[in-house]
Amino acid sequence: MLADDHVLVRSGLRMLIEAEPGFEVVAEAGDVRETLRTVRARKPGVLVLDLMMRGGSSLTAIPEFLAASPRTAIVVLTMESEPDFARAALGAGALAFVLKEDAATELLEAVRAAAQGHRYLSPQLGARIAAEPDASARTRDGLTHRECEVLGLLALGHTSEEIAHRLALSTRTVEAHRSHIRGKVRRGSRAELTAYARALGLVD
Repeated sequence: MLADDHVLVRSGLRMLIEAEPGFEVVAEAGDVRETLRTVRARKPGVLVLDLMMRGGSSLTAIPEFLAASPRTAIVVLTMESEPDFARAALGAGALAFVLKEDAATELLEAVRAAAQGHRYLSPQLGARIAAEPDASARTRDGLTHRECEVLGLLALGHTSEEIAHRLALSTRTVEAHRSHIRGKVRRGSRAELTAYARALGLVD
């Protein structure tokens, strides 16, 4: 099953996967809720999942997908190359994490490994994770160190573009962090997030 909110991306992935003997795309979805409904109904062997879709954070929904279909192996396919995302996805129950830029060479290998119950991580990302300290040891209320940084700057009134510049990230990555923060803390408005950041001691 393919879950991505871009029809052209799903079309390309379908062509790539179905060109491989023994693989068949049995369903597609374009947002988190549709993904959950379809996983529950079709129970695919493997779910290829984009982290950023309409309807919430795919990352925080991974446990829901697995509860709906425990035997479905989840392969995350994303543009987000920060190690925190990979750690969080694998920690939530995904078996594989592949960057979209490497999909042509690595996705089929990841799908094959996940279908057999094995983990797979993009080699370039694996090297970064090995070289960087594990952020999971520095969390507050389930937020990673990077998410705490983003939340603190949001509470101070900075825009996503300003946060991206300060933290040397892409704006898209900051938006991904914002989405995951909202999903984890169950707060959506800036006022609610600011109050939450103050409660955590992230801002004065």
